[in-house]
Amino acid sequence: MADLLNHFAFQTIPFTCEIDTSKRCSFDFCDEVLAELITTVERRMSAALIGPAGTGKTFLIRQLYSHLPEARYRVRYMKVTDLSKRDMCREIATVVGAPPVGTYPALVRTLQETFVSSMTNDGLRPVLLIDEGHDMRPSVLGVLRLLTNFEMDSRLVVSIILSGQPPLLKLLKRNTLTDVAQRLAYCGTLRLLTREEVTTYVNHRLVIAGGQAEWFARDAVEAIHEISRGNLRAIDFLALRSLQRAADNDKDVVDANQVMDARSKMAL
Repeated sequence: MADLLNHFAFQTIPFTCEIDTSKRCSFDFCDEVLAELITTVERRMSAALIGPAGTGKTFLIRQLYSHLPEARYRVRYMKVTDLSKRDMCREIATVVGAPPVGTYPALVRTLQETFVSSMTNDGLRPVLLIDEGHDMRPSVLGVLRLLTNFEMDSRLVVSIILSGQPPLLKLLKRNTLTDVAQRLAYCGTLRLLTREEVTTYVNHRLVIAGGQAEWFARDAVEAIHEISRGNLRAIDFLALRSLQRAADNDKDVVDANQVMDARSKMAL
């Protein structure tokens, strides 16, 4: 297998998840969602972020994290699975540094006390980023209502950003979860990239890795769009493997043949 870095003279391997948030490819619809999330947190409110798998939800959460100064916020991140209410509270407790013990009601009180202490004693606003929220049970989503209820709903303390795939939005629209949905001041959505946006994204990722946009022929980018359907994760995997196939064949430019060859080795 050819050395990809040397063959194309890249400074770093392109199209990996190891990209600094400051080097992101900017799209208006993403920028708008990020700005709304930042404003929501600044107002000590909660929000949801919805999008299909591979549309950059976790990366956007990373961007949000980077915009919240450590001198003002205590931000914690967690992924959720199919947990009971008690286990969910125990997971949150572990993440925020509270004792993960006790009954469910006791855990809720402990978490609330921890959030209040962070704000009043440490001067840091607590922010909880919950990823993969679509895996939560409906009854567990109800925990969020309790965790954001302070002093008979008269005080804003913790901001919760709930991120997940479209089934999460369906959950939030259930009549039994109306009280949870009403506590979300904003619901942002991400989508798949258009043909033009795929071109912009591929070129951007090449350039920030030290390469040139011209290293992908037009038909290669067209093929990537058709195969990936604008899914960021699929674009990354397909583009990187296509580059490797071109290097292995001693090609200086990736064309549709390398993209199709790469696809044959992937589950796309």
